Amino acid sequence: MDSTLLSFILPVGLSEYFAFDKVETVGGSTYIYLIEKNIHPKEFLGEELLSKGFFDEVSVRDFPLRGKPCFLNLKRRKWLNTSTGKIVSRDWNVVAEGTKMTQEFAFFFESLFGFKPNKL
Repeated sequence: MDSTLLSFILPVGLSEYFAFDKVETVGGSTYIYLIEKNIHPKEFLGEELLSKGFFDEVSVRDFPLRGKPCFLNLKRRKWLNTSTGKIVSRDWNVVAEGTKMTQEFAFFFESLFGFKPNKL
């Protein structure tokens, strides 16, 4: 998928750090699969990091697409900090607190209905 088109669909800034993997439609819902790019987190600049694969995939509910539920399935990368021997990752604040959806969608929902859904 073209990165420009992807940036229109994804929450702001997400396409900078995630690459498109695939899209599926299952049971009337759209699932967009994204893999975190091997871009070292800014908080570890100057340190040697080795990519050590991915955490378990997480699914985040996002804005509906064409009236169908949409989920972003994210594979977050982890790195080994060679100086400390610890596994590190980017500090993502993608999911709105208390929900399973993106912050943008939660804000939209709260603006429209006056509360943040916590059961979706």
